[in-house]
Amino acid sequence: MDYGHGIDEAGLERLVERFYAQVRADAELGPVFNDAIADWPEHLHKLTAFWSSVMLTSGRYKGQPVPAHMKHLDRITPELFERWLGLWNETTAELMQPEAAMALQAKAARIAESLQLALFFTLDHAKPQTAG
Repeated sequence: MDYGHGIDEAGLERLVERFYAQVRADAELGPVFNDAIADWPEHLHKLTAFWSSVMLTSGRYKGQPVPAHMKHLDRITPELFERWLGLWNETTAELMQPEAAMALQAKAARIAESLQLALFFTLDHAKPQTAG
């Protein structure tokens, strides 16, 4: 069933499978993801459910992305987010109709921004300067 933008469950499944095959083979992203994911088929199922929930409002995803990524904070950098987004944009443009690709790219950019704020943003509580 197509819920708008030409996106359906089958298309999301193809996209997730192809995209993460590229992530796993990527020189920068691959080592981080391959070390973090023990069961790729199960993880791909979870990621397809995530994108189904986000794009089709299916309610299939029941996870918590921030704690899942926080466990790997020692290896995740803002640069890796940019690389991930670049690969996502290429893959969506390749596999999806233009309207669907743009919707998926925009949603991924907003999610990446939110995740980065959750992972990297801290308030600097500097001590007040004393006159002297």
